[in-house]
Amino acid sequence: MISFLIALCALVVGYFVYGRFVERVFSPDDRPTPAVAKADGVDFVALPGWKIFMIQFLNIAGTGPIFGAIMGAWYGPIAYLWIVLGCIFAGSVHDYLSGMLSIRHDGAGLPELIGHYLGLPAKRVMLVFSIFLLMMVGAVFVYSPAIILHGIWGSKMFWIVVNFAYYIIATMLPIDKIIGKVYPLFAFSLLFMAFALFVGLLVKQPAIPELWSSLDDTPAWLGREGFVANNPVFPALFITIACGAISGFHATQSPLMARCMKSERWGRPIFYGAMITEGIVALIWASVSMYFFYYGGWQEIVKPDVVEAFMAQSEGGKTLMQYFDAPTVVKLVCEGWLGMAGGILALLGVVAAPITSGDTAFRSARLIVAEFLGVEQRSVRRRLYVCIPMFVVALLLLMWQMNNPNGFNIIWQYFGWANQTLAVFTLWALTVYLVRHQKPYLMMLIPALFMTVVSATFLLVSKQALGLPLAVSYTGSAVVLLVAVGWFVWWKRKHML
Repeated sequence: MISFLIALCALVVGYFVYGRFVERVFSPDDRPTPAVAKADGVDFVALPGWKIFMIQFLNIAGTGPIFGAIMGAWYGPIAYLWIVLGCIFAGSVHDYLSGMLSIRHDGAGLPELIGHYLGLPAKRVMLVFSIFLLMMVGAVFVYSPAIILHGIWGSKMFWIVVNFAYYIIATMLPIDKIIGKVYPLFAFSLLFMAFALFVGLLVKQPAIPELWSSLDDTPAWLGREGFVANNPVFPALFITIACGAISGFHATQSPLMARCMKSERWGRPIFYGAMITEGIVALIWASVSMYFFYYGGWQEIVKPDVVEAFMAQSEGGKTLMQYFDAPTVVKLVCEGWLGMAGGILALLGVVAAPITSGDTAFRSARLIVAEFLGVEQRSVRRRLYVCIPMFVVALLLLMWQMNNPNGFNIIWQYFGWANQTLAVFTLWALTVYLVRHQKPYLMMLIPALFMTVVSATFLLVSKQALGLPLAVSYTGSAVVLLVAVGWFVWWKRKHML
């Protein structure tokens, strides 16, 4: 557990040291914020700082830092490095600066910000790209809670209808009516669950791989060797663990809270702090998952008959990863470590988190479209003008997903790539902002270049995209890196002379 504890301390220190450095670079002041200057009682509503933090945390978290960390644990303790370094130097800065720039631009959404710094063509691309991403989030997060809930009570279709109806209501109503009241409770449940598991790790002191450990001798039935071979560490690790390190989806959510803040000085605890908190949650779940998957930890949690059933199926080639998916791991660990209370918290975390991320995804989409078209959102009628076409598109995606046997996995894979590609555009926009204002731009240029290469490599190597050989993909990503560096040098000389 030494690697886990060092990584945990690094995240906390990162908030106080690097987070303060980033805050000084931006230099928040006491100017009136959009929540005050543009208050409309619908989207621009001043809220207490603690409530904004809880909503922001739940908006950006969803199931990402849980499911992503569980799947990322298959790569071993190297996941710690990406969570810590990605969260401190990329994800938290990405969330902070995108949120703070939204405040400085009167609560502007992500496409508007990207258009301001990267130009009109980039704005148009991001408008389509971000809306498509948010529609995928909504479709996936209508469907996934229904999969879990229908095993408890009611049919899958019943829960899909209920979830979709809730999304319509939450998207239309003022932000303080449902989101402002319910989200803090759900966020608390996620935080409490993570804290309880952290205490469990400290008390149980389970065997967990260290950064210096070798995982080459893991048994064949674990399935790690085949998984890593089919999903190479670079770039798959950096796509799999997104919300616990850096996620483009967050830049669509930060403007929601930028419209509710009464002071710019709240930015570091709300934006940077929420991302660090999400990194801690991801770190805890990665550690719990490594205990579960390696060194036989799963056999101590599940019932003996389940162990026997798996061992019988493993002889036929079924691996541990195929037998225990991410939602099942969450349920088993919480019930095994936390008892009945843990099962309730797991239900709240795994079901409420995607539902709450889904409704804010639709809300972000409504505001982005309305901002682009110049349609005011005070009246219900004008909100409907934007929402009806949006929900029709989401409904079509949902129907395709339900009628395709592998629909959920296909949408999720494209969402993972689109999510990190959105982060690439945001990082480049933030880099341009820092250059224009003569601030230390390397703090964003390095993450921008890195994520550009990650997204390009994934597009080249993924079987769902071009599916090129690994050597060819790496060569192609090196070319992409050179082009990106060349473009930046050219742009800087042209615009800053």
